[in-house]
Amino acid sequence: MAMTLQDIKELKKQLGLTNAQLAHLSGVPLSTVQKVLGNTTAAPRLTTLRRLEEALIGELGDTGSFPADSTSPSAVQASVFDRSYEDILLRDPPVPYHTDSSSNGMHTVNGKHTLKDYYALPEERRAELIDGTFYDMAAPDGIHQEILLILGSLFREYIRKNKGGCKVYVAPRDVQLDPNDDRTIVQPDVLVVCDRSKITDRCILGAPDLIVEILSPSTRETDLHIKASKYANAGVREYWIVDPQKKIILVYRFTESRFPACFSFADSITVGIWEDNMQIDFKQISEEIAD
Repeated sequence: MAMTLQDIKELKKQLGLTNAQLAHLSGVPLSTVQKVLGNTTAAPRLTTLRRLEEALIGELGDTGSFPADSTSPSAVQASVFDRSYEDILLRDPPVPYHTDSSSNGMHTVNGKHTLKDYYALPEERRAELIDGTFYDMAAPDGIHQEILLILGSLFREYIRKNKGGCKVYVAPRDVQLDPNDDRTIVQPDVLVVCDRSKITDRCILGAPDLIVEILSPSTRETDLHIKASKYANAGVREYWIVDPQKKIILVYRFTESRFPACFSFADSITVGIWEDNMQIDFKQISEEIAD
């Protein structure tokens, strides 16, 4: 699960970092770090907390050791990169996300949309609804689509060979993460559902077992921060974030750790929901999309 504010404070203390050093590592303004850690901000933004969390994880990876009384992110593998974890993930400038306050002639208020509004959208508009707010999704580029189709095919072939009961879907496929939440519905790039009672004609009703999101400029912030938190809280077991531009993959196994493992496109990655019996060779995928 994601770190709490108290977790962030404790880990910062254990690492011996000053507020200024944490601001430098995370890219969060020093004044904001001081307000958040000094409890003068009543409700810190989730994206701010996630940037501080990732900077601390990156510092752990750079030191190569973990404080004895901390929850050890045993799978973090930042050392395989020439640059530190925070440089890889946090140095991009924030991407502005377009959020509508009105759509299709409907008078709506940000944060107040429901599934009724979602299903009233024009067919040609692709968007996700998260906590009552619409996030428009740009059409994916060619590399994005190639990776999506390759991963979907590999997962499906593994299930077929092993006579498994899971089902694989690729976008666009609606997922209502919580059947009782009518303010969130997402369209993951690739998803695996092993409980077939969650599969309906309209959508996947409940948390998938595995979700893969492939980063693009229009979805980067949402996939890295907002969706990671939503998926963890909804009960998704495993969440992969694939960054084709930086050639890295983050793998969250929420049932095991709050921290992600970090891999490169030269690595093979085991699939946790199938007890590590399946491996995805990203070197082979990289070579295939380069042809």
